[in-house]
Amino acid sequence: MQSENRLFDDFAKFINGAAGTLAGVGREAEQSARARAKEWIGGLEFVSREEFDAVKAMAAAARDEADALRARIEKLEAATTAPVAPSTPPKAKKSTGTA
Repeated sequence: MQSENRLFDDFAKFINGAAGTLAGVGREAEQSARARAKEWIGGLEFVSREEFDAVKAMAAAARDEADALRARIEKLEAATTAPVAPSTPPKAKKSTGTA
């Protein structure tokens, strides 16, 4: 009887040791995978969120300025192509009869 208990105790110790070892291997694999992912992502030259937001704001400001300039150009072009009201035409000179 006691040999059976000892057998179960040894088996339980073996399983606990194996579980601890597997947990350690799992943590090590996870850390290694994270390190490789950081290296890979770092090599892709991603930008930070702050840099992205700053460039996005600059692009919006440039777009607004371009729209304002486009409207100004259209207004100036419309003013230059509008028909000019004729001023009073010059009076014709009277011919004196001598040529």
